[in-house]
Parts: sequence; C-alpha cells; structure tokens
Amino acid sequence: MKAITDHITCRQLTSIRDMNEVAKLEEEVWKMKPIPFHQTYTAVNNGGLMLGAYEKETMIGFLYSFPGFKDGNVYLCSHMLGIHPHYRKIGLGKKMKETQRQIALDKGYKLVTWTFDPLESVNAYLNLTKLNGIGAKYLENYYGVMDDALNAGLPSDRFLIEWWIDSGHVNDRVKTKVAGGPMFFHTQLNKHGLLTAGEPLIDKINTAENSFSVPIPFDFQSIKKEDHGLATDWRLKTRQAIMSLMTSGYVAENLTKDEANNRCLYEFKKRSSLKS
Repeated sequence: MKAITDHITCRQLTSIRDMNEVAKLEEEVWKMKPIPFHQTYTAVNNGGLMLGAYEKETMIGFLYSFPGFKDGNVYLCSHMLGIHPHYRKIGLGKKMKETQRQIALDKGYKLVTWTFDPLESVNAYLNLTKLNGIGAKYLENYYGVMDDALNAGLPSDRFLIEWWIDSGHVNDRVKTKVAGGPMFFHTQLNKHGLLTAGEPLIDKINTAENSFSVPIPFDFQSIKKEDHGLATDWRLKTRQAIMSLMTSGYVAENLTKDEANNRCLYEFKKRSSLKS
C-alpha cells in the first residue's frame, strides 16, 4: 500500500546553497529570523546532519542536527524540524526522522536527542508512539520567554527525548492500545467546549505501580488561542504531575489518543522496565 509521502524524497544537505534554501523555509515556518547559514554549514561539515524533504524540486521540509557531548558520550542533538504548513499531518515528520536514524547509525551514533512541548499531542504521538523515543527529562521553562507564533505567552517547558536508535525499545517494541495505570487527574469540558484539568488525584507516587497516566488536551493550540488562563493551568498541572513521576523513576513511554474525550494520555513507566 502506497504511503501519502511516497512521492516525497529526503536527502542529506551539505552545500552553502542548501543551507540558504533551508533558511528561507525556516523563516516561513516560524515567522522569525533563521539560523545563520554559516552556522548550519559548519555544523553539517563537522559531524552534524541536515536533511531536506522535496516534492519534485521544491523543499517542503528540513531537519537539522548537530553533535552533542555530555558525560563522556557523543550523541546527535536534533535541534529543529520544520515542515511547510501545506504538508503537515501527512506522515512527513516520521519519514524524515526515519531517514535521520539511518544516516545517524551509518555515522556511528547510538543516541539522538531533542526537545518538544509536552502539551503538543501531535509531536508527542510522533516522538513516543511512532518513533519509540523516551520522554526522559522534564525541562522547566527551558528556553525562557519565546515570541514565535507557536510558543508565545507561556513558559517554554520541554520534554527531552532520548532516541536510542539501535535499542530493543526502538527496534522490537509492541505498542499498547490503551494507556494503563492510575490517572493523575480527571478532565472535563467547560461551557466553551475546552478541556479542563481537575485537581491531582495522587498525593504520593506509589512506586509499586508499573505505570501512570497523565492526560493532555487533544488540541492545545486551540486552548492557547481561546483561553490563555486555561492554557497556563494545563502547563502548571502537567508540569507538577510529570516532574513528580520523573523524580520517582518513571519516564514517558507512550501516548494514546482518546478522541472521544478530547484528550490524549501519556503512559509513564519505570525506566528499568524498558528494553535496552
């Protein structure tokens, strides 16, 4: 069966001309000044990786990564994935990440990391459920104040994803259909049809539990546009829940869609239970 993205090609980019083409698309995607071409050009010629996605000869997406180093270990830091608005939600992000994985393995990398907003369900579903990454660390207000179109007005909390690209968790995982374990808080729709979070149901983490569920809105961007106070409430309540779970040794392992209740459910499991 043909995929929607079969006609789209992905290739590694290395030239100055390529970097300038990426900069133009980056500005269109985020409506802000792009990374200078000389920085991206230097990175891709020193262990980094820039991918371009093309429909015929037109660039419609890019994926930028550079080498990272911490605690004696080298990894690939996947910093930016941008897709033209007309080509979103067709599976292109997954296609580009899979291409990135293969090239990264060829280069000798074992780990790829990146960050994303924990309340953005589309990104979470791609990163955890489709790619089998692990939400390994919660970074509170990581970038400080941001003023781009997608992030303005809220603390820039982020998940740090660890993608162990040659691990059993990535290669052999059998996905669960429904998140299990105690729910951190209930949700309901308010009079405007927006999802709200109740007060926490769990005061203390029982580490005998194999998993916990944390709900997030199905469409957080709509909440941000219509009710800034509610969006802030979601940020603070999920921050508290996730940080308490991570302090107790749990990581985000999966995200399931619960469209009937206008929400998605994170599943947190003990890191020790995941395949290495």
